[in-house]
Amino acid sequence: MKKIAIYGKGGIGKSTTVSNLSAALATTGLKVMQIGCDPKADSTRNLTGGEKIPTVLELLRDKENVKLEDLVFVGDEGVLCVEAGGPVPGVGCAGRGIITAFEKLEELNAFEVYQPDVVIYDVLGDVVCGGFAMPIRGGYAEEVYIVSSGEMMSLYAANNIASAVKMFGKRKYASLKGIILNSKNIENEEALVLQAAKEIETDVIYKIDRNPLVQQAEALGKTVVSAFKDSNMSKKYLELAKMLLTQEE
Repeated sequence: MKKIAIYGKGGIGKSTTVSNLSAALATTGLKVMQIGCDPKADSTRNLTGGEKIPTVLELLRDKENVKLEDLVFVGDEGVLCVEAGGPVPGVGCAGRGIITAFEKLEELNAFEVYQPDVVIYDVLGDVVCGGFAMPIRGGYAEEVYIVSSGEMMSLYAANNIASAVKMFGKRKYASLKGIILNSKNIENEEALVLQAAKEIETDVIYKIDRNPLVQQAEALGKTVVSAFKDSNMSKKYLELAKMLLTQEE
């Protein structure tokens, strides 16, 4: 089982990238599970027709005897969708919520039951506290990628994420495999991201160009891979997906 965590600043296009990667991997015949680790719980909505699915924490609050099938939903291309969710606004810690969600999935033997070939954790990277670092330090993920643009705050978050990965890497947890540049078409963007990658001692492994098909697909509640299968943009996501598969652990 390939276990990947993808981090990035909120609003950078990380969840869009992850859901397209999940769909692309699924089109190759692999069983893919995507786990959203953001209190907004919108990681998988492009795989579920634009609809938000019930989160693990919501179900634990509102329902007794939660079963695995209550937590896992089948989305486009057969991707298994899970949203960790977050606490009631103003009460509790979002990071702790992720830990609780992971513990419940483990208790219910989610990976043994569904036996995914690939698990992708979509993780908010604005704050790399204990909970948001769970995919790295808990042994859930083996490889970490950072989605970033050339915007200053995006690169600042990338630096923080890289620092956290390196710290846990000393304990033989997940390793940083590179940056995925999700282009915003700002001035000198590629040079800025390449310089940032050099400073945190990693590589820019792929560049995703801006394309209106992404927004058009999202308006339909879909990924580009599902809505525009034969498009060049869909092929780009498939190319990136295959690249992630062939990375050495």
